[in-house]
Amino acid sequence: MNGQPVGILATGSYVPKEEVGNEEVAQRVGATAEWIERKTHIRGRHWAAPDEAASDLGARAAEDALARAGLDARRVDFIIVSTGTGDSPQPPTACLVQNALGASEAACFDISVACSGFVYGLELARALLQRRPQALALVISTEVYSRFANFADRRTAVLLGDGAAAAVVGAVPEGYGIVASDLSSRGDAHELLRIEAGGSRLPASHATVDAGAHYVSMDGRGVRDFVLENVPPVLTRLVGAAGLDGERIDHFVPHQPNGVLVDQLADATGLRIARTHRTVEKYANVGSASVPLTLDDANRAGLIGQGDLVLLAGFGGGMAVGACVMRWAVAA
Repeated sequence: MNGQPVGILATGSYVPKEEVGNEEVAQRVGATAEWIERKTHIRGRHWAAPDEAASDLGARAAEDALARAGLDARRVDFIIVSTGTGDSPQPPTACLVQNALGASEAACFDISVACSGFVYGLELARALLQRRPQALALVISTEVYSRFANFADRRTAVLLGDGAAAAVVGAVPEGYGIVASDLSSRGDAHELLRIEAGGSRLPASHATVDAGAHYVSMDGRGVRDFVLENVPPVLTRLVGAAGLDGERIDHFVPHQPNGVLVDQLADATGLRIARTHRTVEKYANVGSASVPLTLDDANRAGLIGQGDLVLLAGFGGGMAVGACVMRWAVAA
Protein backbone atom coordinates (compact mmCIF):
# COMPACT_ATOMS: atom_id res chain seq x y z
CA MET A 1 0.00 0.00 0.00
CA ASN A 2 1.33 3.43 -0.93
CA GLY A 3 1.28 6.45 1.34
CA GLN A 4 0.42 6.86 5.00
CA PRO A 5 -1.16 3.72 6.48
CA VAL A 6 -4.77 4.35 7.48
CA GLY A 7 -6.87 2.25 9.81
CA ILE A 8 -9.55 2.18 12.47
CA LEU A 9 -8.63 3.96 15.70
CA ALA A 10 -11.85 3.21 17.59
CA THR A 11 -15.30 1.75 17.05
CA GLY A 12 -18.69 2.54 18.53
CA SER A 13 -22.31 1.54 18.12
CA TYR A 14 -25.86 2.24 19.17
CA VAL A 15 -29.04 0.20 18.98
CA PRO A 16 -32.46 1.52 19.99
CA LYS A 17 -33.77 0.56 23.41
CA GLU A 18 -36.82 -1.35 22.14
CA GLU A 19 -35.94 -5.01 21.64
CA VAL A 20 -38.51 -6.85 19.55
CA GLY A 21 -38.70 -10.62 19.81
CA ASN A 22 -39.92 -13.10 17.25
CA GLU A 23 -43.27 -13.57 18.97
CA GLU A 24 -44.27 -9.97 18.31
CA VAL A 25 -43.06 -10.03 14.71
CA ALA A 26 -44.70 -13.39 14.09
CA GLN A 27 -48.09 -11.98 15.07
CA ARG A 28 -47.68 -9.12 12.60
CA VAL A 29 -46.60 -11.26 9.64
CA GLY A 30 -48.80 -14.28 10.19
CA ALA A 31 -46.09 -16.78 11.07
CA THR A 32 -44.68 -18.44 14.18
CA ALA A 33 -41.61 -17.52 16.21
CA GLU A 34 -40.24 -21.00 15.53
CA TRP A 35 -40.58 -20.46 11.75
CA ILE A 36 -38.70 -17.15 11.93
CA GLU A 37 -35.79 -18.60 13.89
CA ARG A 38 -35.59 -21.73 11.77
CA LYS A 39 -35.59 -19.81 8.50
CA THR A 40 -33.31 -16.96 9.56
CA HIS A 41 -31.61 -17.87 12.89
CA ILE A 42 -32.80 -14.44 14.09
CA ARG A 43 -34.10 -14.33 17.65
CA GLY A 44 -34.53 -10.56 18.12
CA ARG A 45 -34.01 -7.13 16.68
CA HIS A 46 -34.21 -3.51 17.84
CA TRP A 47 -36.61 -0.91 16.48
CA ALA A 48 -36.21 2.85 16.68
CA ALA A 49 -38.52 4.88 18.89
CA PRO A 50 -41.06 7.11 17.10
CA ASP A 51 -38.87 10.17 17.67
CA GLU A 52 -35.65 8.49 16.47
CA ALA A 53 -34.39 8.75 12.90
CA ALA A 54 -31.22 7.60 11.16
CA SER A 55 -29.25 10.71 12.15
CA ASP A 56 -30.11 10.20 15.83
CA LEU A 57 -28.84 6.63 15.80
CA GLY A 58 -25.76 7.62 13.81
CA ALA A 59 -24.89 10.47 16.17
CA ARG A 60 -25.15 8.17 19.20
CA ALA A 61 -22.85 5.60 17.57
CA ALA A 62 -20.38 8.35 16.61
CA GLU A 63 -20.39 9.73 20.17
CA ASP A 64 -19.56 6.25 21.42
CA ALA A 65 -16.65 5.86 18.98
CA LEU A 66 -15.27 9.33 19.76
CA ALA A 67 -15.48 8.71 23.50
CA ARG A 68 -13.59 5.44 23.14
CA ALA A 69 -10.95 7.23 21.06
CA GLY A 70 -10.71 10.05 23.60
CA LEU A 71 -11.44 12.66 20.93
CA ASP A 72 -13.54 15.80 20.76
CA ALA A 73 -15.93 15.97 17.80
CA ARG A 74 -14.27 19.23 16.68
CA ARG A 75 -11.15 17.20 15.80
CA VAL A 76 -13.05 15.39 13.04
CA ASP A 77 -12.28 16.51 9.47
CA PHE A 78 -14.69 14.28 7.51
CA ILE A 79 -18.02 12.66 8.32
CA ILE A 80 -19.07 9.94 5.88
CA VAL A 81 -22.52 8.47 6.50
CA SER A 82 -23.72 5.31 4.79
CA THR A 83 -27.48 4.93 4.87
CA GLY A 84 -30.34 3.74 2.71
CA THR A 85 -32.90 5.00 5.22
CA GLY A 86 -31.80 8.57 5.82
CA ASP A 87 -33.89 11.17 7.62
CA SER A 88 -35.04 12.69 4.30
CA PRO A 89 -33.86 13.05 0.68
CA GLN A 90 -32.27 16.38 1.61
CA PRO A 91 -30.25 17.52 3.51
CA PRO A 92 -27.60 14.81 3.75
CA THR A 93 -27.99 12.80 6.93
CA ALA A 94 -24.27 13.40 7.54
CA CYS A 95 -24.96 17.11 8.02
CA LEU A 96 -27.58 16.32 10.66
CA VAL A 97 -25.10 14.05 12.42
CA GLN A 98 -22.49 16.82 12.29
CA ASN A 99 -24.92 19.25 13.89
CA ALA A 100 -25.83 16.80 16.64
CA LEU A 101 -22.17 16.13 17.41
CA GLY A 102 -20.96 19.72 17.21
CA ALA A 103 -18.31 18.58 14.71
CA SER A 104 -18.08 22.07 13.25
CA GLU A 105 -14.82 21.50 11.36
CA ALA A 106 -15.97 18.46 9.40
CA ALA A 107 -16.89 18.17 5.74
CA CYS A 108 -19.92 15.89 5.50
CA PHE A 109 -21.52 13.70 2.87
CA ASP A 110 -23.70 10.61 2.49
CA ILE A 111 -23.10 7.52 0.41
CA SER A 112 -25.79 5.08 -0.68
CA VAL A 113 -24.40 1.62 -1.44
CA ALA A 114 -26.84 -0.32 0.74
CA CYS A 115 -25.20 -3.10 2.73
CA SER A 116 -21.72 -2.52 1.25
CA GLY A 117 -21.70 1.07 2.44
CA PHE A 118 -19.38 0.81 5.44
CA VAL A 119 -16.55 -0.74 3.44
CA TYR A 120 -17.05 1.79 0.66
CA GLY A 121 -16.91 4.51 3.31
CA LEU A 122 -13.65 3.15 4.72
CA GLU A 123 -12.06 3.21 1.28
CA LEU A 124 -13.21 6.79 0.69
CA ALA A 125 -11.81 7.78 4.09
CA ARG A 126 -8.50 6.12 3.29
CA ALA A 127 -8.21 8.05 0.02
CA LEU A 128 -8.97 11.36 1.76
CA LEU A 129 -6.63 10.76 4.69
CA GLN A 130 -3.68 9.66 2.58
CA ARG A 131 -3.74 13.19 1.14
CA ARG A 132 -4.05 14.70 4.64
CA PRO A 133 -2.22 12.37 7.05
CA GLN A 134 -3.08 14.40 10.15
CA ALA A 135 -6.82 14.40 9.42
CA LEU A 136 -9.46 12.19 11.04
CA ALA A 137 -12.67 10.76 9.60
CA LEU A 138 -15.82 9.34 11.08
CA VAL A 139 -17.32 6.56 8.98
CA ILE A 140 -20.86 5.91 10.17
CA SER A 141 -23.50 3.45 9.01
CA THR A 142 -27.01 3.98 10.28
CA GLU A 143 -30.30 2.36 9.31
CA VAL A 144 -33.94 2.52 10.42
CA TYR A 145 -35.36 -0.30 8.32
CA SER A 146 -38.35 -0.85 10.59
CA ARG A 147 -39.97 2.15 8.86
CA PHE A 148 -39.61 0.42 5.48
CA ALA A 149 -40.68 -3.11 6.42
CA ASN A 150 -43.71 -4.49 4.63
CA PHE A 151 -45.39 -6.80 7.14
CA ALA A 152 -47.48 -8.29 4.35
CA ASP A 153 -44.21 -9.73 3.00
CA ARG A 154 -43.12 -11.99 5.83
CA ARG A 155 -39.97 -13.32 4.18
CA THR A 156 -38.52 -9.79 4.07
CA ALA A 157 -40.10 -8.11 7.10
CA VAL A 158 -38.80 -10.65 9.62
CA LEU A 159 -35.22 -9.90 8.60
CA LEU A 160 -35.04 -6.17 9.27
CA GLY A 161 -33.77 -4.27 12.30
CA ASP A 162 -32.48 -0.82 13.24
CA GLY A 163 -29.06 0.24 14.47
CA ALA A 164 -25.92 2.24 13.83
CA ALA A 165 -22.19 1.86 14.19
CA ALA A 166 -19.20 4.11 13.62
CA ALA A 167 -15.44 4.03 13.27
CA VAL A 168 -12.87 6.75 13.87
CA VAL A 169 -10.42 6.43 11.00
CA GLY A 170 -6.94 7.91 10.94
CA ALA A 171 -3.22 7.31 10.52
CA VAL A 172 -1.81 4.13 12.07
CA PRO A 173 1.76 2.82 12.45
CA GLU A 174 3.54 1.30 9.48
CA GLY A 175 2.46 -2.29 8.89
CA TYR A 176 -1.06 -1.78 10.26
CA GLY A 177 -4.38 -0.54 8.94
CA ILE A 178 -6.14 -1.22 5.64
CA VAL A 179 -4.00 -3.52 3.50
CA ALA A 180 -6.23 -3.84 0.43
CA SER A 181 -9.81 -3.24 -0.68
CA ASP A 182 -12.03 -4.49 -3.48
CA LEU A 183 -15.18 -2.63 -4.56
CA SER A 184 -17.46 -3.90 -7.31
CA SER A 185 -20.99 -3.33 -8.59
CA ARG A 186 -23.45 -5.26 -10.74
CA GLY A 187 -26.13 -2.83 -11.84
CA ASP A 188 -27.68 -5.48 -14.07
CA ALA A 189 -28.93 -7.14 -10.86
CA HIS A 190 -30.39 -3.96 -9.35
CA GLU A 191 -33.95 -5.30 -9.23
CA LEU A 192 -33.08 -7.99 -6.67
CA LEU A 193 -33.28 -5.59 -3.73
CA ARG A 194 -34.82 -2.12 -3.69
CA ILE A 195 -37.18 0.49 -2.34
CA GLU A 196 -38.94 1.40 -5.55
CA ALA A 197 -40.71 4.69 -4.79
CA GLY A 198 -39.77 7.97 -3.17
CA GLY A 199 -37.24 9.17 -5.72
CA SER A 200 -37.41 11.12 -8.98
CA ARG A 201 -38.64 8.16 -11.05
CA LEU A 202 -41.58 7.33 -8.78
CA PRO A 203 -42.19 10.30 -6.47
CA ALA A 204 -44.45 9.73 -3.51
CA SER A 205 -48.12 9.71 -4.42
CA HIS A 206 -51.34 8.09 -3.29
CA ALA A 207 -50.73 5.40 -5.91
CA THR A 208 -47.19 4.55 -4.71
CA VAL A 209 -48.33 4.42 -1.11
CA ASP A 210 -51.32 2.22 -1.96
CA ALA A 211 -49.03 -0.09 -3.95
CA GLY A 212 -46.60 -0.50 -1.02
CA ALA A 213 -43.79 0.81 -3.21
CA HIS A 214 -42.07 2.59 -0.31
CA TYR A 215 -41.24 -0.67 1.43
CA VAL A 216 -38.17 -2.86 1.01
CA SER A 217 -38.72 -5.35 -1.80
CA MET A 218 -36.41 -8.34 -2.17
CA ASP A 219 -36.07 -11.43 -4.31
CA GLY A 220 -34.68 -13.56 -1.50
CA ARG A 221 -33.60 -16.50 -3.63
CA GLY A 222 -32.03 -14.20 -6.20
CA VAL A 223 -30.09 -12.35 -3.51
CA ARG A 224 -28.85 -15.62 -2.02
CA ASP A 225 -27.69 -16.86 -5.42
CA PHE A 226 -25.98 -13.54 -6.17
CA VAL A 227 -24.11 -13.58 -2.86
CA LEU A 228 -22.92 -17.18 -3.09
CA GLU A 229 -21.88 -16.75 -6.73
CA ASN A 230 -20.19 -13.35 -6.50
CA VAL A 231 -18.85 -12.77 -2.99
CA PRO A 232 -16.43 -15.73 -2.56
CA PRO A 233 -14.50 -14.89 -5.78
CA VAL A 234 -14.20 -11.25 -4.67
CA LEU A 235 -12.77 -12.35 -1.33
CA THR A 236 -10.33 -14.75 -2.99
CA ARG A 237 -9.18 -12.00 -5.35
CA LEU A 238 -8.81 -9.51 -2.51
CA VAL A 239 -6.83 -11.82 -0.24
CA GLY A 240 -4.51 -12.63 -3.16
CA ALA A 241 -4.05 -8.93 -3.99
CA ALA A 242 -3.04 -8.36 -0.36
CA GLY A 243 -0.28 -10.95 -0.79
CA LEU A 244 -2.00 -13.37 1.57
CA ASP A 245 -3.90 -16.64 1.48
CA GLY A 246 -7.05 -17.67 3.25
CA GLU A 247 -5.13 -19.52 5.95
CA ARG A 248 -3.69 -16.20 7.16
CA ILE A 249 -7.02 -14.46 7.86
CA ASP A 250 -7.86 -14.41 11.57
CA HIS A 251 -11.32 -12.80 11.53
CA PHE A 252 -14.15 -12.68 9.00
CA VAL A 253 -16.79 -9.98 9.53
CA PRO A 254 -19.49 -10.33 6.85
CA HIS A 255 -22.73 -8.48 6.32
CA GLN A 256 -25.50 -10.18 8.31
CA PRO A 257 -28.46 -10.63 5.91
CA ASN A 258 -29.80 -13.68 7.75
CA GLY A 259 -28.17 -16.42 9.74
CA VAL A 260 -28.64 -19.15 7.16
CA LEU A 261 -26.90 -17.13 4.44
CA VAL A 262 -24.06 -16.19 6.82
CA ASP A 263 -23.50 -19.92 7.41
CA GLN A 264 -23.58 -20.69 3.70
CA LEU A 265 -21.17 -17.87 2.86
CA ALA A 266 -18.74 -18.82 5.62
CA ASP A 267 -18.64 -22.36 4.20
CA ALA A 268 -18.16 -21.09 0.65
CA THR A 269 -15.23 -18.77 1.41
CA GLY A 270 -12.79 -21.49 2.37
CA LEU A 271 -11.54 -19.37 5.28
CA ARG A 272 -11.02 -22.42 7.45
CA ILE A 273 -9.01 -20.75 10.23
CA ALA A 274 -10.81 -17.40 10.40
CA ARG A 275 -13.36 -16.80 13.11
CA THR A 276 -16.66 -15.69 11.56
CA HIS A 277 -18.27 -13.03 13.74
CA ARG A 278 -22.05 -12.88 13.97
CA THR A 279 -24.65 -10.54 15.41
CA VAL A 280 -27.61 -11.41 13.19
CA GLU A 281 -29.21 -13.50 15.93
CA LYS A 282 -29.70 -10.48 18.22
CA TYR A 283 -29.78 -7.51 15.82
CA ALA A 284 -31.20 -9.05 12.60
CA ASN A 285 -30.29 -7.40 9.29
CA VAL A 286 -29.39 -3.74 9.90
CA GLY A 287 -28.26 -3.07 6.34
CA SER A 288 -25.04 -1.10 5.99
CA ALA A 289 -24.70 -0.97 9.80
CA SER A 290 -24.35 -4.74 10.14
CA VAL A 291 -20.63 -4.95 9.28
CA PRO A 292 -19.49 -2.17 11.65
CA LEU A 293 -21.95 -3.24 14.36
CA THR A 294 -20.54 -6.76 14.25
CA LEU A 295 -16.98 -5.40 14.17
CA ASP A 296 -17.68 -3.23 17.22
CA ASP A 297 -19.26 -6.19 19.01
CA ALA A 298 -16.09 -8.24 18.49
CA ASN A 299 -13.83 -5.31 19.38
CA ARG A 300 -15.70 -4.59 22.64
CA ALA A 301 -15.42 -8.24 23.60
CA GLY A 302 -11.64 -8.10 23.14
CA LEU A 303 -11.73 -10.81 20.49
CA ILE A 304 -9.50 -9.02 17.96
CA GLY A 305 -5.85 -8.81 18.91
CA GLN A 306 -3.00 -6.53 17.93
CA GLY A 307 -1.79 -7.45 14.43
CA ASP A 308 -4.69 -9.76 13.64
CA LEU A 309 -5.84 -9.85 10.02
CA VAL A 310 -9.50 -8.88 9.68
CA LEU A 311 -11.55 -9.38 6.52
CA LEU A 312 -14.68 -7.22 6.19
CA ALA A 313 -17.28 -8.05 3.53
CA GLY A 314 -20.39 -6.04 2.70
CA PHE A 315 -22.82 -7.01 -0.05
CA GLY A 316 -26.34 -6.14 -1.07
CA GLY A 317 -28.51 -3.68 -2.96
CA GLY A 318 -27.13 -2.34 -6.19
CA MET A 319 -26.05 -5.10 -6.39
CA ALA A 320 -22.68 -4.21 -4.87
CA VAL A 321 -19.85 -5.90 -3.00
CA GLY A 322 -17.28 -4.14 -0.84
CA ALA A 323 -14.50 -5.97 0.99
CA CYS A 324 -11.26 -5.03 2.69
CA VAL A 325 -8.44 -6.64 4.63
CA MET A 326 -6.90 -4.77 7.53
CA ARG A 327 -4.21 -5.52 10.04
CA TRP A 328 -5.63 -4.53 13.38
CA ALA A 329 -3.85 -1.86 15.37
CA VAL A 330 -4.66 -1.19 19.01
CA ALA A 331 -8.22 0.10 18.71
CA ALA A 332 -10.41 1.47 21.46
